[in-house]
Amino acid sequence: MNSSQSLQIENTIAFVKNKLVNAEGGHDWFHVERVYKNALLISKQEPVDVFIVSLGALLHDIADSKFYNGDETIGPKLAGEFLVKQNVDSTAVEHVINIIENISFKGGNIPQNFHSIELDVLQDADRLDAIGAIGIARTFNYGGYKNRAIYNPEIKPNLTLSKEQYKTSTAPTINHFYEKLLLLKDRMNTKTGKRIAEHRHQFMQSYLEQFYDEWNGIK
Repeated sequence: MNSSQSLQIENTIAFVKNKLVNAEGGHDWFHVERVYKNALLISKQEPVDVFIVSLGALLHDIADSKFYNGDETIGPKLAGEFLVKQNVDSTAVEHVINIIENISFKGGNIPQNFHSIELDVLQDADRLDAIGAIGIARTFNYGGYKNRAIYNPEIKPNLTLSKEQYKTSTAPTINHFYEKLLLLKDRMNTKTGKRIAEHRHQFMQSYLEQFYDEWNGIK
């Protein structure tokens, strides 16, 4: 990156920190920072534009639709307006907006309308933060935020959720492991992402085994 792009990254970091100062704990600045670090790590092994990857990572959750009544247009709009003010090249702005619009899991049954190696890297980086130890913590934090039950054996996971059903689901938090988290290992795009995801996936499986043992009074 050149000096102008480095300054634009610094300004973006400051903008995101300020915007997410009161965000829910699983979608705050620290989540963004972890995704940013994951993305830079994965980028070392991929032929990507690191400037695009950096901007996409930093702005991907600037206005997550789940906190804006499901409105998926706010995040891309805020990101685009900010980048234009920073005099970021219009082609780069369009690329970052496309990434933000397509990075989300959305139930896993929605085809992407845009493809790029930068999006592949950022999807992996974001998904890595949804699994493993931190993924478990984030999942239960959001479940508590939404006042959801931890687990109810009578409510089974639904693996055929539509996009709208996924967004409006009120199912117990444990169900989310089966409806999203345990599916992510096989949806990683890059070699680095797949390698890291394998370890984090195994950790979640071990956690669930322990959870059920304790729930049933075995351990």
